[in-house]
Amino acid sequence: MTEAVRNLPKRNDPVLRVVPGPADINANGHIFGGWVLGMMDQAGGILAGRIAQGACATVAIEKMEFIAPILLRDIISVYATLERRGRTSMGIRVEVIATRARGQQEVKVTEGLFTFVALDDDHKPRALPES
Repeated sequence: MTEAVRNLPKRNDPVLRVVPGPADINANGHIFGGWVLGMMDQAGGILAGRIAQGACATVAIEKMEFIAPILLRDIISVYATLERRGRTSMGIRVEVIATRARGQQEVKVTEGLFTFVALDDDHKPRALPES
């Protein structure tokens, strides 16, 4: 087993944890969808880079579903897990949980399946390392 695979996060370990600020809120009092999408892409990219042991690019978001709004003062935990692995690409399931009410409530707010491709030095697809 390679070092990258040994260090993959467990399901209960968030890849990213962040608190949205006032600049991230829309006129409805909710966090912009684009902001959370960026956080999801960042977390998925962290995991993809670990698996690929190098640079990766997001090439698709196959399914994205907003389940509940993210509110100001929520603490956002972003989880990423490897769902499928190809020769050069991988599908990373990204899930976002909002912790609110001073830690008394957890709400699944969104999830999506992101596809990343491993890149070589010329920014062309390359084979993933053996797992």
